[in-house]
Amino acid sequence: MKPIYFTQFLFTAILFLGLSFSAQAQTGKPKSPPVTASHTVADLTIDINYNAPSVRGRKVWGTLVPNGKVWRTGANSATTFSVNKDVLINGEALAAGKYALFTIPGDGEWTIIFNKEANQWGAYSYDSGEDALRITTKTGQAPEFTEQMTFKVGDNDENIGVVSFLWENLQTSFSVSTANQK
Repeated sequence: MKPIYFTQFLFTAILFLGLSFSAQAQTGKPKSPPVTASHTVADLTIDINYNAPSVRGRKVWGTLVPNGKVWRTGANSATTFSVNKDVLINGEALAAGKYALFTIPGDGEWTIIFNKEANQWGAYSYDSGEDALRITTKTGQAPEFTEQMTFKVGDNDENIGVVSFLWENLQTSFSVSTANQK
């Protein structure tokens, strides 16, 4: 091989290796991966789409997520909550559709907000005038430490949907039933 060709070959090989390492670094596991929690109760379907942050040794409540301020309830885009039928959330009416699910954390209780503007990045352009429903829930000690923020959707014995939020050592829940069922 002539020296000029060897130099070009070496340069190309180094460039190729650098680009492949860069591509591998960009395709690593995201810190707050997208998650979907879904459940069907009778003919009611509940879907929650969110990005799930992890504790990673941080103090979450009152520090990472401040009390008394609107929170996107996850990371990145606002969490969305969808139902295929008109429902009652803890007994309060909410029309079928897709909503941004925001929360206002507090000591011992949270405000859960269903906002009509479902496609938002974080809570930066949150407008309370677009709220379809606000409810208050009690918070409590989770049964175990939850590293990655989690929504669980299930049902109770009366075929009423139950949405539970768990992260760190905290949990809160609310019920979801069809509008003609209490």
